[in-house]
Amino acid sequence: MNILVVEDFKELANEVIDYLSKNGYVCKWANSCSKALEEINSNDFDVLLLDLGLPDGSGFDVLKMVRKTQSKMAVIIITARGELDDRINGLQLGADDYLTKPFALTELGARLYAIIRRIHGFTVNDLNIHGFNLQLQDYKVSYNKIPINLTKKEFDIFQYLALNKNRVITRLQLTEHIWGDILEVNSDSNFIDVHVRNLRKKLDKHTSLEWFETVRNVGYRINV
Repeated sequence: MNILVVEDFKELANEVIDYLSKNGYVCKWANSCSKALEEINSNDFDVLLLDLGLPDGSGFDVLKMVRKTQSKMAVIIITARGELDDRINGLQLGADDYLTKPFALTELGARLYAIIRRIHGFTVNDLNIHGFNLQLQDYKVSYNKIPINLTKKEFDIFQYLALNKNRVITRLQLTEHIWGDILEVNSDSNFIDVHVRNLRKKLDKHTSLEWFETVRNVGYRINV
């Protein structure tokens, strides 16, 4: 899950990014409106954490641009402005949630997780697919209550494909989801295929994987 943190206060940005990274998210930082728009135009983010008071403009301007081109990106406004009018304005412009500084990182994590669940249409921590149970917050997988030892990368791939069931996910999409910036990796590399191959070996020990499809020269799909 890729997150862009738009915050000009470096200490707070580092604190947020450190917390989210430890919880499995891939984060990038922008400290201005112009940098935020540059990152959004160059990368595919799932969530935008957006400060309103930026040195070269208002976060509302970034939000307006995002909603013109990135309708699926979730937006959480994080700001020192707690006035009702600001909250209403942000939500009317398309923000999904609103956090007033100072806030607890655990609250940010809970709100972020709630938005992700809503985006993908599930309301519980568990995701069940073809007999496998994924505990999304705990990064655990089991089959008929038998634990399966997956690496973090393998879990992320399995989770992302399962959440996007019946859709072909390209290798570049998987790369960006797990490593963050597609511009910083070699698209000809086979590291995604290696991780998928290792994941399939571990899952295949428990049941047939005819539903875990390799789409030639494109990517992968989990069919349900």
